[in-house]
Amino acid sequence: MRRFNLALLATVALSTALTAAPAHAAPHRHRPLGLENCTAGACHFDVPAGTYDVRVLLGGEAASSTGVSGETRRSLLPETAVPAGERVARSFTVNVRTPEGEPTGAEGTAGLDLVLGGSAPALADIRVTPARHARQIFLVGDSTVCDQPGDPYSGWGQQLPQYLRKSVSVANYADSGESTVTYLSNPQLFATVQPLIRRGDLVLVQLAHNDKTTDEVTYRTNLETLVAGIREKGGEPVLVTPIVRRWFNSDGTLNNNTALLVNGLGVDHPAVIRSVAADKDVPLIDLTARTKSVVESLGVEGSKALYLYNEKRDNTHTSVHGATVYAGLVRDELVAQHLLPAGRVRAE
Repeated sequence: MRRFNLALLATVALSTALTAAPAHAAPHRHRPLGLENCTAGACHFDVPAGTYDVRVLLGGEAASSTGVSGETRRSLLPETAVPAGERVARSFTVNVRTPEGEPTGAEGTAGLDLVLGGSAPALADIRVTPARHARQIFLVGDSTVCDQPGDPYSGWGQQLPQYLRKSVSVANYADSGESTVTYLSNPQLFATVQPLIRRGDLVLVQLAHNDKTTDEVTYRTNLETLVAGIREKGGEPVLVTPIVRRWFNSDGTLNNNTALLVNGLGVDHPAVIRSVAADKDVPLIDLTARTKSVVESLGVEGSKALYLYNEKRDNTHTSVHGATVYAGLVRDELVAQHLLPAGRVRAE
């Protein structure tokens, strides 16, 4: 059985005037933001949309193990073990927005909501403050990337925040069912994301799974339009090839059009993305190649846990475990390509 320890430490002086507000707005001064906003297992902070730094002090009199999630099932802090009688401080930065999950989905709950998990959660202190110098990672994608609203589904973008340290946050604007065509045409999508991009922000684009009837010229043009729109705002586009479908050949490989996202018109989506990245001098995360390697190495049986095969006979959408593994691949590429400093990410 889980136990939750919400303890105010005598040796820790809590701030009495903690406030939070969006980085571009005047501070919201009406409510202190600390442990008084928490109950057993959860915290709610009545703040407007914006970006916030969260510092937690974990641990209690007994040994503990605590993770933090928030908003629409985003993993914000990996489970952290603390020995009995010790305290460990951790920090992360979180994006608060409306809708809080998928852009075309439900609005969700106003403010910032955090949930404490792990085998033995223990929170000794928490403080929430405006993030004054945060770098955003915007995500443009489909259902394999988005903040999925319910179990057992999870997009890799939903798991990416746990790999990032304070001052870097994920603004996940991926949306289920979207193609390059719909992402550009729906005013709730790119037309909403583009004005939010600031100089130096990263914008990761993974759109392919739903471009089933998009011809190659249109697909290429749409990718180039997204790249140009991101650069227009001073952002740094990063093209991401799609995660593979778990669709094996009899020889144990994924060398087929279904697995490798070649549509019915013969458009090889990963190949077009690679070509646009080369032509437009855009960083490329070849997630197709990386996920293909992982799935093939695990084999027909072992790879089932990455997807929702056991639960839904689904070979396209990932489980929480699979999304976490794939988010780790993205984290590795961001560091390897010097798109993020190594000091801004968490190791395994």
